[in-house]
Amino acid sequence: MILIVMGVAGSGKTTVGQLLAKELSWTFRDADEFHPPTNIEKMSQGIALEDADRAPWLATMRATIETYLREDRNAILTCSCLKAAYRQTLLVDPARVRFIYLKGSYELIDARLRHRAHHFMKADLLKSQFEILEEPQDAMTVDLSDPPEVIVQKIRKALNI
Repeated sequence: MILIVMGVAGSGKTTVGQLLAKELSWTFRDADEFHPPTNIEKMSQGIALEDADRAPWLATMRATIETYLREDRNAILTCSCLKAAYRQTLLVDPARVRFIYLKGSYELIDARLRHRAHHFMKADLLKSQFEILEEPQDAMTVDLSDPPEVIVQKIRKALNI
């Protein structure tokens, strides 16, 4: 099974994904690992990515998911997956790929981002992420205002893992 923890920047994808992967002894991969250097440079400069920037990033993630599924390897991946088309790209096998949407208010996430140090994604880009966000209808939705440990337990209970 592949679980993709999704949401805007600052929603807690990495924290929740790492905790969940540790509890389950599954592979963990953060979407930031898949970005080409040009994307990281743009975001570092406060420039929002466009669909053309995201295409190679999503293709690399899809290839990784396909490999994990072929190897019958369980994994947790993080990815903003802001648009339905991005999620469709990663939905290699609907029976074995599930999305978990960490949902929260702009104000809460903005406050988190402003206190996060040493990350290329700047708080100023959050507005653009909320503007293009197409909330998923087919994902497990979790309120991100709970502590990460509580979120992980809710996910495990809902998915029976």
